Amino acid sequence: MNDEQSVLYGVVLAGGTGTRLWPLSRAGHPKFLHPLTGTPASLLQATVDRLDTLTSPERMFVVTGVAHAAAVSRQLASVPEENVLVEPSPRDSCAAIALAAAVIARRDPEAIMGSFASDHLIADKAEFASVIRKAMAGAQQGLLMTLGITPTRPETGYGYLQCGGESVDGPVLVVEEFKEKPSYEVAESYVKSGNYLWNAGMFVWRVDVFLAELARQQPQLASGVSRIAQAWDTAGREEVLGEVWPTLPRISVDYAVMEGAATVGRVGTIPGDFGWNDVGDFHTLGEVLTADPAGNVIVGRDGDVERPTVLLRDTENLVVLPSSGRLVAAMGVRDLVIVDTPDAVLVCPRERAQEVKHLVDELKELGHHGYI
Repeated sequence: MNDEQSVLYGVVLAGGTGTRLWPLSRAGHPKFLHPLTGTPASLLQATVDRLDTLTSPERMFVVTGVAHAAAVSRQLASVPEENVLVEPSPRDSCAAIALAAAVIARRDPEAIMGSFASDHLIADKAEFASVIRKAMAGAQQGLLMTLGITPTRPETGYGYLQCGGESVDGPVLVVEEFKEKPSYEVAESYVKSGNYLWNAGMFVWRVDVFLAELARQQPQLASGVSRIAQAWDTAGREEVLGEVWPTLPRISVDYAVMEGAATVGRVGTIPGDFGWNDVGDFHTLGEVLTADPAGNVIVGRDGDVERPTVLLRDTENLVVLPSSGRLVAAMGVRDLVIVDTPDAVLVCPRERAQEVKHLVDELKELGHHGYI
């Protein structure tokens, strides 16, 4: 790799509302804008910060929705405003990633880009950067690289990568098949076999290779995104975007490109062990952040002048998230999630934290959109 090619173009996807983190995460202020990292940094800021040894601010891109573009730019002062790519409506991950790839390809046709979710926590930044560099070497050979995580449990909330042996060059494993979120029994068999990794939804590839594979499998999406990219730096951008974007298929990059690419041997992975966590729900958040001796986790908002107060007596393994300014007091309870926001309070057992999204679904059905 020459110097030009050894610098990554970073792409961060800042979309989704994080319904399992309701009532903290809302459509107007989704989870990636919140400081759920154990530090004052938001999840989005932490995502960009961990790429700082791999890329430079002018090569950092964020794809986000109209509603969040201003907040994203405000939180990421170092990222040039023109690198915040605003999608008019959510069309799932493939359109978002393809837009970024096409815009980057116009600037640098042989660029290597990495695509990252804005709501993951990673404990070991140095190891993460090392794995990305290995993935960049695989991408340079023309493989579509994905980061695999060694599973620690039979998780039904993640997709899986079925891996073959090492490829000819170095630590790259060939991904034989992408498996969608499995049942518990299937997940158990995956973990026992040792041939499966969690699909972390992080990708590294040459933009030309990705766009060629997109054109092979999703010609409509590829030609639409190409039209948008051609108009991106012109006065006609908004008009073309408004016309073409709603016609793009709403499909994830896994379904649209990666599954088909794997069946023809074009996908590689580097197994990663860098303390990865997809902060999907409050129970997971409680496992990741520092607990007191009784296992209670208080998700603070450091830096606030009027810091919310929590009073706990004889409690165990609580996850408490005070964000209303009120005092939250609990006594004699255990294994609960307590979330206090100005207009909604959530109390549920930690083991049912995954089900919080059903409450959001019910609010939608009842027409209470103000709470969503």
